[in-house]
Amino acid sequence: MFYIDLISRIVHVSTAILLVGGSAFIWMVLLPASKSIPDEAKDKLLESVTGIWKRAVHMGIVLFLASGFYNFFRALEAHRGDGLYHALVGTKILLALFVFFIASALVGKSAKLEFIRKDRSRWLTIMLAVAAVIVAISGYVKVRGPYSETGSVPIEQNAS
Repeated sequence: MFYIDLISRIVHVSTAILLVGGSAFIWMVLLPASKSIPDEAKDKLLESVTGIWKRAVHMGIVLFLASGFYNFFRALEAHRGDGLYHALVGTKILLALFVFFIASALVGKSAKLEFIRKDRSRWLTIMLAVAAVIVAISGYVKVRGPYSETGSVPIEQNAS
C-alpha cells in the first residue's frame, strides 16, 4: 500500500502544482500581455489557449477527485473521532468543488456562465485566493497529523 499511497500523493500534489500554477500564469502573464494586442487577435489567442487548457482542467479535476478521495479514505482510520480534521477536510472539499466549478466555467462554453468568462481576471483572482486557502488547510492538516483521543495533543507528543 505504501507505493500506492505515495503515487496517489504525488499525483494529487503534482496536479495542484500544474493547475494552480497554470491558472496563476494565465492571470499574471497571459491576460495582462493580451491587453496590448488588438481585440480580434486577443480573442483568437484566448480561444486557442482555452481549447488546450480545457483538457488539462478536466483531466486535473478527475485526478484531483480520484487521488483526493483515495487519500481521504486512507487517512480516515488515523483521524477517527478527530472533529477538527473532519471539519477542515470537509471545508477543503467544498472549497475544491467551488474551484472546480469556476475552472470549468472559465474553459466552458455555457451561455449562462459567459459572465464568468467575460470577467476572467476577477474570477481567476477569486479562484486562486480560494486555492491558496485550500493549500493552507492541506498544509496544516498534513503537518498537524493524527491527534490523540483527547484531541488536545498530537500523538507524537503524548509519548514524552
